[in-house]
Amino acid sequence: MTEHVLDITNHDVYVEGVPHDTFRFLRESDPVHWTPEPDGGRGFWSITTHADVLTASRSTETFSSRQGIRLEDMDPEETEARRTLMEMDAPEHTRLRRLVSRPFAPKSVAAYEDVVRELAGQVLDAHRGETEFDFVRAVARELPMRMLGRLLGLPEDDLEWLVRRGDALIGNTDPDFTDYVVDQVDTSQYRLLPFRSPVALELFEYANQALAARRLTPTHDVLSALLEPTADGESLDDLALKNFFTLMVAAGNDTTRYSMTSGLQTLIDRPELLAALPTMTLEQRKSLVEEMLRWASVTMHFRRTVTHDTELHGRQLRAGDKVVMWFISANYDESHFASPYDFNPERSPNDHVTFGLHSPHLCLGAHLARLEMRVLFEEIAARWSRVVPAGENERLRSNFINGVKRMPVAVTWR
Repeated sequence: MTEHVLDITNHDVYVEGVPHDTFRFLRESDPVHWTPEPDGGRGFWSITTHADVLTASRSTETFSSRQGIRLEDMDPEETEARRTLMEMDAPEHTRLRRLVSRPFAPKSVAAYEDVVRELAGQVLDAHRGETEFDFVRAVARELPMRMLGRLLGLPEDDLEWLVRRGDALIGNTDPDFTDYVVDQVDTSQYRLLPFRSPVALELFEYANQALAARRLTPTHDVLSALLEPTADGESLDDLALKNFFTLMVAAGNDTTRYSMTSGLQTLIDRPELLAALPTMTLEQRKSLVEEMLRWASVTMHFRRTVTHDTELHGRQLRAGDKVVMWFISANYDESHFASPYDFNPERSPNDHVTFGLHSPHLCLGAHLARLEMRVLFEEIAARWSRVVPAGENERLRSNFINGVKRMPVAVTWR
């Protein structure tokens, strides 16, 4: 069987594209697949079908987030120091999520539409008259960065600095983004920091200063909201605040950026969709974005740890085993999605697992990402009559994030 299976742990494999053939083979032949890890890793179970990913996502009492959501093993000291909302189970997860979720709730996000549209227009119009540019750098990176700045109440002059550091964290396997590539450089001295990166220290210090300013003078932004105690008097401690800030800077920009980039690629490949966008109904545009999210599957996996012996598809999973839920595979599962390798903007239902949907760990920024994508493509369709490649795309070196880091395009302005 191994002759059909590429090493899905190898970051370099994904530079050439997602190994869909390997994931299809695993779904059909070995849906709970024991996956060895190089360099002394203890290995893990790969879960590849939509149904099994849902089971593992929802069954938090059996598949725990508490010992980490990345492939790497962490000792108790590392786990405690680097813990964010994602590395928690109920009831702790429930309590913290309640503390931080208000600014990201659907009603709150709906109120951001005018701001997102204003920013999208500014980002696009800054390049009016230019016929060729890198879409990632010029547009997909800019809009989430500026929206993040608005949400957090941060000075515009600081945003480029912050996003570069966020890139170094999420892109910690790509030498274009960091000098501390985790599988190429000894990062053990940074093992107590998020993503094993010294950049986290800079973000921690920035967060300290921003939070101190808001303690003195509260404002109407997310950081001030995070400092407010609940009606029960609960509040976040300093480490939780800094870890959450770092998570927002890293994940709040990158995942939306790469989803937008994948979304534009679908419009390049299907120019009839770009032409039809202005006449689509709101529901049709929302459906288009949902299919873009399924198609992109930007966060390709999350890991869980088995809490007690259990069985899945005849495989004996032991307490302490690592289990990796491959969202990128589940979203292309032929047993769940009709013709999953065909992009279908009218797909319904479209219960993809992007953003950890259908689980307690649903991404806090999912509603905002949907809004940003819909508005951006509405504004693009109002400005561009045509977009085509102007060079080769360059992919992120990562087994975690499915992303195109450079996309040269040529556009025709209306």
